Amino acid sequence: MDISVVIPLLNEEESLPELAEWIERVMLDNNFSYEVIFVDDGSTDSSWNVIQQLRAKNDSIKGIRFQRNYGKSAALNEAFRAAQGDVVITMDADLQDSPDEIPELRRMIVEDKYDLVSGWKKLGTIIL
Repeated sequence: MDISVVIPLLNEEESLPELAEWIERVMLDNNFSYEVIFVDDGSTDSSWNVIQQLRAKNDSIKGIRFQRNYGKSAALNEAFRAAQGDVVITMDADLQDSPDEIPELRRMIVEDKYDLVSGWKKLGTIIL
């Protein structure tokens, strides 16, 4: 599998369908095999139900559910343990991270042989 996209979340029911569709579009456009691992870190909204609905439509989507909030580090740890992709990319669930950056992040790891690539926003632009 080319890519695992790891997404920890807490109460993000509204953004999850759009994020899942956006990631799927990027993956299909680039012919990547992939999985998306949503980690519900104790949400009190309908996030888990949304993840289950997304999974029913797309078997590349997986979910891990915590019974209570353990924090982002614990959520990432569990997702990293479950990830099967050659490259693992983390994203926030609030649509602040653009899935359109995934191909370039992967390229830098696979072709440029970086062990780790980090991106951040600066004055409305993405720095890689």
